[in-house]
Amino acid sequence: MTTLLRGRLLSFRRAPQSLTDTDSFTYESDGGLLIENGAIAKIGPYADVKAKAPADVVEVDHRPHLIMPGFIDMHLHFPQMQVIASYAANLLEWLNTYTFPEECRFVESDHATRIATHFYDELVRHGTTTAVAYCSVHKTSADAFFSEALRRNMRMVGGKVMMDRNAPQGLLDTPQMSYDETRQVIADWHGKGRNHVAITPRFAITSTPEQMEAAAALAREFPDLHIQTHLSENYDEIKFTGELYPEAIDYTDIYARYGLLGRKSLFGHAIHLSEREADAMSEAGAIAVHCPTSNLFLGSGLFPLKALSRREKPVRIGVATDIGGGSSYSMLRTMDEAYKIQQLLGERLNPLESYYYMTLGNAEALSLEDKIGTLDAGTEADLVVLSAAATPAMALKMEVVKTLPEELFLLQTMGDDRAIVETYVAGKPAKTGLVNS
Repeated sequence: MTTLLRGRLLSFRRAPQSLTDTDSFTYESDGGLLIENGAIAKIGPYADVKAKAPADVVEVDHRPHLIMPGFIDMHLHFPQMQVIASYAANLLEWLNTYTFPEECRFVESDHATRIATHFYDELVRHGTTTAVAYCSVHKTSADAFFSEALRRNMRMVGGKVMMDRNAPQGLLDTPQMSYDETRQVIADWHGKGRNHVAITPRFAITSTPEQMEAAAALAREFPDLHIQTHLSENYDEIKFTGELYPEAIDYTDIYARYGLLGRKSLFGHAIHLSEREADAMSEAGAIAVHCPTSNLFLGSGLFPLKALSRREKPVRIGVATDIGGGSSYSMLRTMDEAYKIQQLLGERLNPLESYYYMTLGNAEALSLEDKIGTLDAGTEADLVVLSAAATPAMALKMEVVKTLPEELFLLQTMGDDRAIVETYVAGKPAKTGLVNS
């Protein structure tokens, strides 16, 4: 089926340099988006695209709403849906008190399957069409995660967590088991549908040197796969990690020593990097993934997004919800908190930058910008339709909004799942039909 969507279209070409950098994006006030076989076939003014569309094209008029590429979430934990909103003093207490006991339940395939259904429902409800997720240590969790992604035809990245120490017995594998099961997950799921498997040592605290060697072996065997882990989220974590790996220069050096620091390496948090570590990440092309709601919720620190971006050796950055340390599934809420963190650091994050990060920026961080993150012809039709008048309070504010950046900032500041009119996955509406959509 060929579909023609009509509405206001916004897509980024590159990172905006300022609030007035109109060359960084494409905007059509009355745009047309022609979708064929799950991909964008044409984009432009509605009248032009309509004139070239087949006679039997199905039209959907989303005016006056804004159509953008679907949001991309660079870091979250699939098994932590029932961990979100758990009271704890800090990261390590939160992990031991709530997270690890909950993840033990994912040995049961029925539980993993049930949570996977809810997980994808929430992503779609909030306009997220691609996410990078940690499963639990159990292969059953990865099977449930990828099976549901395949059923919904969503482009997802995920991995079975590798962890063999400093966790409950029900969450421990061994170096050999983690290697074998990750290899089997790759064989079962990578490239099936739109699935991408990531090599996933949870973090250095929960992996012995022997398991890190197993992760290194996987990285050598599968050099095109993403690698995801955690880095420098919390001062106590950094201190403990240094005690476990006394031979390393610093936390980042641990991953570098095992060949896990590269262009497709995704490091959750990376708040407290030294200059040497930031240089090492920059030189390797690795990604620091900013998780603002989680960092604030757990009191981990203020991520220096602007400072890392403008260094002589800039660090590549992605943004993410980090469910369930994070407190919202919404990328809009996430970037609202990211804005506030920069304010506290005496910096400014303008709304054009926020939406760049949620779309093209995160796609570039995943090396998937040829497939997702824009409205370019030939890319996959993963889209979000946004209403800046979704609630009475937002509608009242919209009466005085005059510019596109003002509208984007309103959506970011006051928007949530109610602002998501529709989410399209590979050209098909996915939010319509969800319970309480």
